[in-house]
Amino acid sequence: MRFLACTLLLAAAPVLAQEIVVGQSAPLTGGNAELGNDIRNGALAYFQKINDAGGLPQGKLKLVTLDDRNDTKLAAQNTQELLDKYNAVALFGYASSTLSIPAMPAVVEHKVPFFAPFTGADTIRQQNEYVYTVRATYADEIAKIVNFWGNLGSTKVTVLHYDDAVGKQNFETVAAVLKKYGRTPVSVPVQRNAAITDKNVHDVIASDPNVLVVTTLYAPAAQMIRKLKAANRATMVTSLSFAGASQLAKALGPDASGVSVALTVPTVHARNVPVVKECSQAWTAAGQKDAMSVTALESCIAAKVLVEGMKRAGHDLTRASLHRSLAALGRYDAGGYVVDFKPGFHHGGSYVGMGLLKPGGEVRD
Repeated sequence: MRFLACTLLLAAAPVLAQEIVVGQSAPLTGGNAELGNDIRNGALAYFQKINDAGGLPQGKLKLVTLDDRNDTKLAAQNTQELLDKYNAVALFGYASSTLSIPAMPAVVEHKVPFFAPFTGADTIRQQNEYVYTVRATYADEIAKIVNFWGNLGSTKVTVLHYDDAVGKQNFETVAAVLKKYGRTPVSVPVQRNAAITDKNVHDVIASDPNVLVVTTLYAPAAQMIRKLKAANRATMVTSLSFAGASQLAKALGPDASGVSVALTVPTVHARNVPVVKECSQAWTAAGQKDAMSVTALESCIAAKVLVEGMKRAGHDLTRASLHRSLAALGRYDAGGYVVDFKPGFHHGGSYVGMGLLKPGGEVRD
């Protein structure tokens, strides 16, 4: 069954004639549903905040999200539908590089801004001029992780990654950074959208790592960590942000202790950061009952940056005017989270922090 999540947010003020449609393809069901729904709900919270205040000069914001079930073919089909049927002025928050790449032919054809995909992979940054990222690269994350570890010394590192083009590139990114520190990691590939196998576990144990670096989503990461602990081969585990810190903490439950995750936004507890406080308030005002996740926070911040681009795009908000506005945005401080877009360089994020997972599902810095 195909799900359509379509939300029009209304305020007491008169509805403006024009709807500003932002399109999204995301996994709302299936094994990666929690990540997809958090991305959707974080953006919805910020869009509701804007609409409740009267909307933008060009109209009210409307997020249309189509479920891709973490399937690349569906992601491509959804993209075409969002552009042809819903006339989306921008595409937002695709949940991975793997789901983003199938959208690229339509993005180029329609010259539509493709904003804030949830990935730090080099693959997506190398696509075309319409891709705008607000998070740091995986290379930035690995550099932060190495600094978090301290002196590597004789540390042996194993990398868990997907056995496909994107996964292999992520492994190569980790390897390139570690090479600067005289370390050569061991590769353990796993199948995407599949359970961790006994062979996968054996391969990790056989590599005898001091540190396991995880570059997969939260489900296989949690499976691997639990299986290693069950085999009494617990090791230090650090994950790239791609896993989803909050989702991984929740999936691990009591096994979350000792696991660290790179973060591309502050934790939700950093209420001294203005944009964290703003998004937390928007999350509550939107009626969300669950605690805000790191993923939802990142999506809310990304939505704020996108809206800023819309505000600067002029009276006639089109794909072309938004593209020009975003490209010329320059340095923009969203409230303690800075992005910097320039003509010819649309990858504005650089923030990287470290979070420690807690057994209760929390992420603390």
